[in-house]
Amino acid sequence: MSETLVPQLPTGSAEPAERAPTDWRTHSMQRRIRKRYAAERRFRLFGLAAVVMSAGFLAFLLITMLSNGIGGFTQTQLQLKIDFPRAGLTLDPQRLRGPGADFALAASGIEGATDAAATAQFGKDGYKLLSDGAWLRVREAVKRDPTLLRGVATIAVPASDAIDIAAKAQGTPEGEATVARLKAQGLLSTAFNPAFLTGADSTDPTTAGIWGALKGSLMTMLVTLLLAFPIGVLSALYLEEYAPRNRWTDLIEVSINNLAAVPSIIFGLLGLAVFLNLFNLPRSAALVGGLTLALMTMPVIVIAGRNAIKSVPPSIRDAALGIGASPVQVVFHHVLPLALPGILTGTIIGMARALGETAPLLMIGMRAFMVSAPERLTDPSTVLPVQIFLWSDQVNRGFVEKTSAAIIVLLVFLLAMNGLAIYLRNKFETRW
Repeated sequence: MSETLVPQLPTGSAEPAERAPTDWRTHSMQRRIRKRYAAERRFRLFGLAAVVMSAGFLAFLLITMLSNGIGGFTQTQLQLKIDFPRAGLTLDPQRLRGPGADFALAASGIEGATDAAATAQFGKDGYKLLSDGAWLRVREAVKRDPTLLRGVATIAVPASDAIDIAAKAQGTPEGEATVARLKAQGLLSTAFNPAFLTGADSTDPTTAGIWGALKGSLMTMLVTLLLAFPIGVLSALYLEEYAPRNRWTDLIEVSINNLAAVPSIIFGLLGLAVFLNLFNLPRSAALVGGLTLALMTMPVIVIAGRNAIKSVPPSIRDAALGIGASPVQVVFHHVLPLALPGILTGTIIGMARALGETAPLLMIGMRAFMVSAPERLTDPSTVLPVQIFLWSDQVNRGFVEKTSAAIIVLLVFLLAMNGLAIYLRNKFETRW
């Protein structure tokens, strides 16, 4: 054995010098130990600071949203006294019991009667204390109980935006003085506002609701799930179980991985070019929104599906083949059921991301003003993120709390989807 190949071995007959044991009591060694412990303490402090900072930002977001948005779920109401016999309404109570009730109410002049009653009760500008949609509450009350037309009735109607803000201690001094006077007379109250959850968009913040946007989001997510989930799972199964290992397969895999990181607005441009310009599908429809978001979600499902399928031990496949199962039976009877929890978790996380997307839906026109909820997939509709974006651009002070309240609903929706993903993972997870 030469010196070049093993230079560390002694070449002569002399024994190597014996090393002295480390003296841990020396000053230099103690200084090195203190330096090492200080580095470990700094690392722990930096990690703890990162966690505290993240939790602080999250707490700030939640507290800000709750403090600003909790008022969006309540509504300030005025007790309005209406003398129906003197209001001059052209209404026959018998017509309100038949199928033509809505037509009779539409032509009865209830809106003018409501303003006249407010002027008579609150003074010359009394009608300004009421919301623009106050007469709708009167109309619903009369439709529900036609006997109100026979006398004087007191109906709780929504107050104007200025009074509503003043009642929440955010208005002008004049408005807050008016609120104090009305409260002293027992004419003002605050109650839960179900119209926020059941109504559609409006230019008046006191009557604006999110049901139209929420229903549009649900329909868009349904289209996205029905298209992205089967195609994504089948693609993952083929790439992982059947595809030959060559440069074309590698190119497809790299392309899918890159598509998962493409900015979402690019998918909006793709949806605009393909679904609207090429196939002439209806603009602003939930169908087109779902197709566009499916393009964005599919790469995420493929990647999550491949990782879940890859995590199934090869012994499962070998055992199934050993007892005579065909390759298709191995995949669909053994591999896919075991990989399903991971696939579902990745799918729901991808769907949650799609639910919060705004940019691709703006590109296909889902930012129109919708006063009614969509009934079909091809009806014009909007979604919650776009609704929040539109409300945040309003100059009316009343839309500030509506925006925060809509964000709370969207966060609850997202947390529910993530909670479902955690439940499915824990329920069906198999430990090897």
